[in-house]
Amino acid sequence: MRIRIVDAFTDRPFSGNPAGVVLLDHDRFPPDPWLRDVAAEVNLSETAFAHPLPPGGAADWALRWFTPATEVSLCGHATLATAHVLRTTGRAAGPVRFAARPGVLPAHAHEDGSYTLDFPTSTLTPVAAPDGTAEALGAEPVSVHDTAGHIGDLLVELADERTVRGLTPDHDALVRLSDRGVIVTAAAADPSRGYDYVSRGFFPGVGIAEDPVTGSAHTALAPLWSGRLGRDVLTGYQASARGGLVRTTLSGDRTLLTGRAVTVIDGELLAAPPEPR
Repeated sequence: MRIRIVDAFTDRPFSGNPAGVVLLDHDRFPPDPWLRDVAAEVNLSETAFAHPLPPGGAADWALRWFTPATEVSLCGHATLATAHVLRTTGRAAGPVRFAARPGVLPAHAHEDGSYTLDFPTSTLTPVAAPDGTAEALGAEPVSVHDTAGHIGDLLVELADERTVRGLTPDHDALVRLSDRGVIVTAAAADPSRGYDYVSRGFFPGVGIAEDPVTGSAHTALAPLWSGRLGRDVLTGYQASARGGLVRTTLSGDRTLLTGRAVTVIDGELLAAPPEPR
């Protein structure tokens, strides 16, 4: 069984967000303990597992995502990585429809080598900053939104790009602010550099201190910044140490996420799964 490591939302190795991808031969997932063990062994922010579905249905592949600590409800970069593996290995020639917790998630490959994911848009609700937010982040919030839907993060707008880039948050304190994590964002200091807003994502509650590039977070960032900037098509830069670009297109209750990917490791997984039950 092959396992690939793919850097997503980048066109260069060792940048963007790395994800493990395992394409399964069975038409069911192996037992959850095996899936969790593999994800813990890979020890990336997410490892994606996919198996083919019978032809003629609403979706082509079933898809699940695991951090080293737990299963998550939605992951952008590992979905992009899976679409990339399916295309580059010849397992899919055209659009791919993934069946996952949020429903059917289409992924389209483009001639220029980029991919577009079709995800549900997160609903933003303005809220008061929870007690301890400024202390946990080390910066005063400008605005705070709760994100309803499949991510459940706290979205915190900060004063400027410099503040976002310079954060050194208290991760133990962040766990108390949100079920999944905290996304911080600000307008780009200089849009001529090729992006409209910056963000960072901290998810210690699911075993990820800082995620390099969080595709799912952009389903909340897109409606926030499209509303502020008056444009449906934007580019966000996630200002982690690795960094990555996500182009977002807001389309009502759907958000399209576009980025690139590159495979950096193609190896053999020797610990075979038990037969699915």
